Amino acid sequence: MKKKFLVFLSYVLVAALSSVLSIGMMFGMGADISKLDQLTDLIEDYYIEDVSVPELEDVAAEAMVNAAGDRWSYYIPASEYAAYRETSENAYVGIGITITVAHDGDGLQVMQVNPGSSAEEAGMLVDDVIIAIEGQSASGMSTTDARNLVRGKEGTAVALTVRRGSEELTMSVIRRKVQVPVAQWEMLDNHIGLVTIANFDERCAEETIAAIEALLAEGAEKLIFDVRGNPGGYADELVEVLDYLLPEGDLFRTVDYAGRENVDTSDADCLEMPMAVLVDGESYSAAEFFAAALQEYEAAVVVGVKTTGKGYFQSTFRMSDGSAVALSIGKYFTPKGISLEGVGIEPDVKVPVDEETMLNIYYDKLQPQEDPQIQAAVEALQ
Repeated sequence: MKKKFLVFLSYVLVAALSSVLSIGMMFGMGADISKLDQLTDLIEDYYIEDVSVPELEDVAAEAMVNAAGDRWSYYIPASEYAAYRETSENAYVGIGITITVAHDGDGLQVMQVNPGSSAEEAGMLVDDVIIAIEGQSASGMSTTDARNLVRGKEGTAVALTVRRGSEELTMSVIRRKVQVPVAQWEMLDNHIGLVTIANFDERCAEETIAAIEALLAEGAEKLIFDVRGNPGGYADELVEVLDYLLPEGDLFRTVDYAGRENVDTSDADCLEMPMAVLVDGESYSAAEFFAAALQEYEAAVVVGVKTTGKGYFQSTFRMSDGSAVALSIGKYFTPKGISLEGVGIEPDVKVPVDEETMLNIYYDKLQPQEDPQIQAAVEALQ
């Protein structure tokens, strides 16, 4: 009896081993492929429900970048790459509005309508709420999803349903090439010029220097630079503006992943007049280093609240499927060699504002005389 049991047990063990080997072969165990490839193959071949492999790859790619632990690196799906490039170029094909999610989530509130835009020509107004785009409800829609629906081929029309008070309007708005202004200027009282710099992407240096020279031609004796809400941009645009403003010396330092150091310098020509820079918690990257350089050269007083603290720079790498990853590949330093990563800039004159005022500043709803931070800068220049 004992012998029969041992024979039976041996059959069971052989069968079990055969099952393990079969399962191992079925699922590619031991194959010379990466874990992610194995998981993709398993899900694609054996998962009981239908699944989109490109969507799996997007989620996995984003998770990998996030797992690196760097808050400045990010993944860009192929479907969003064109919009990403448009942002860097300060130009896009659209209808010329700025939107945010409505307070109740039921649609998208229009915050700005660009002068001369096709949206303005169609009759769209600030505070209109877009409730449908191309027949698709905008309730619960993100601004990114809305942007992707509104933007399209130049010369084509997009159908919008708008709520204005208790009235619903239907509009057909033509998509056009929209060039986003980078630097805007105005003359304040007492010969003080105000230059607002939206970002340091393409055309920043050209438009900023043109704004300064226009103000000088009108008799400006002092300047305020507004980089609140400015997310930064290209180092070469930053350096060109700083070179115009500052005397001979170091302007900006970078050290890349291989330890290579680069120092950008300025020539002796500079702008000698009292200056101030407005910053806030949404000023980062090139905007912070712009303020930091002027502060370190004692060329300007910095006014506002502490900045974000970004000290890494990124390079964008395009993937074979059209997606991309913006990866931190080096570090920035101020003219004195200081990193702002996680530190930011402390203003010389601190002027905190409440959330309502901050939003009004962001959406350009305040006149300069109503803006407490601009007024503090004016006072500092007096």
